[in-house]
Amino acid sequence: MRSRARHAASFLAAVLAGAPLVLAPGTAARAAAPGTIVLERDGGARTIAFTADRAGEAVIGFTAAAPGVSWGRAGAESAVVAVSVDGRHVTDLVVPSADPVPRSLGLGHVGAGAHTVALRFAEGSADAAGSVTLARPTVRVPEVGQVALRHAPLIVGRTGWPFGDPHQNATTDAPLVAWHETRPAATAGHRILEYSLVWSNEDGGTDTPGLLARWGRTSDIEWTYRVEVDASGDRVPGTAVYHGPFHITLNFAGRYERDHPVLQTCTHNNNLCDVIGPNPPLRFLPDASRTLPAGRAREAVMEREPWTYRVMAQELVREGKVEEPSDPATPEAGDPRAYLFVEFAMEVGDATAIGSAPGVALGVRLKDDPSVLYRSDHGRADRAIGRDGAVSTAVELPPGTRTSDVASVEAVRLPTGLGDGGAPVSVTAIERGFMLDDAYLPGPSALTWDGAVTLTPGEPSAVLWRG
Repeated sequence: MRSRARHAASFLAAVLAGAPLVLAPGTAARAAAPGTIVLERDGGARTIAFTADRAGEAVIGFTAAAPGVSWGRAGAESAVVAVSVDGRHVTDLVVPSADPVPRSLGLGHVGAGAHTVALRFAEGSADAAGSVTLARPTVRVPEVGQVALRHAPLIVGRTGWPFGDPHQNATTDAPLVAWHETRPAATAGHRILEYSLVWSNEDGGTDTPGLLARWGRTSDIEWTYRVEVDASGDRVPGTAVYHGPFHITLNFAGRYERDHPVLQTCTHNNNLCDVIGPNPPLRFLPDASRTLPAGRAREAVMEREPWTYRVMAQELVREGKVEEPSDPATPEAGDPRAYLFVEFAMEVGDATAIGSAPGVALGVRLKDDPSVLYRSDHGRADRAIGRDGAVSTAVELPPGTRTSDVASVEAVRLPTGLGDGGAPVSVTAIERGFMLDDAYLPGPSALTWDGAVTLTPGEPSAVLWRG
């Protein structure tokens, strides 16, 4: 039964820096700066020879740019780079910008000794893309993080088989960055590894205004795969699970490439299947060795890679999900540069009566007219935040507003359904608050707050910060 359910869900839904560069036979190379590789649309593969001084998981890092490309412009969304190791296709990279962006990819397991990485301009690239520049490529087998790299999932691109675009992740819902988290297992000496991934957007699932209000972003962040490993770092049989369609946690029964589970994005909201469609052209093995900063919301991963906010915003605009003109008085999504992106901490207490659980929205008042309260939920209970811990939201403000215009930030408690169960909500911190600049990149955080307020049915709001 579980096997049929999985199939149904699937259907539905260098060690040496500056290592020597070797041209593939018959390939002409554009002149490039030392330590730079240029991949041409009509050119062949470029190669990097490297020597691993020990067996293990390898990673490659470089700064990638594609002249003429912009994720915000139809027909120019990205260039695709295919990466192979010793003749085996390992991963692809979607390059969404003409501006140089640091990227890091997994290369899978390599043995000690000599190896060759081949990189080539690949199918799925936009018509406007003619080349990709990779600066300062470095291949290494790191000593730290080997277990996390070893079990990281290999994510096959969404194809919408049999009628969809097999290269669609090169224009929408592109995988951007990955990370892992570790926690103790019930068995002494064992641990649980959980992997997560940031996609540029989600074509289905939560609507855009809901994403901004409840998650403080329009990118999609999902956990992908979870597994228990023993003291030696080996997978414990029967513990591997993944994030399946309809957000159901399913036992993994697919195939592995060594210890890498192979999963495919199979829904429009980036849920996964362990049954892989026929001949998918794109596969992604982002470097998942980094972790989430302690006590932070998942969006902190995007702050660490600020270019992800630009890609997120550009996709929103290109796909026509932004109202024009932008108006904070309407519940529709506005210009991403008009939002205050805030991370704060909250905890919902115990109910004291029969009724719905409470949620929290943030409100912002501006110095030029403090009588107006701009709320993250636009007054809608289904857009309030009801989960504990570090959370993120975004508050739409009038176009042209800057963080220096903010007079105060307050928290508002509201019931999220029928009746009010009376549970109090504690708000204990604002971690950061920033807006995007003209290029859709995060500006500096302009507000933080440490304290404690308790919101109740009798006192449902409190000021957290004043400018």
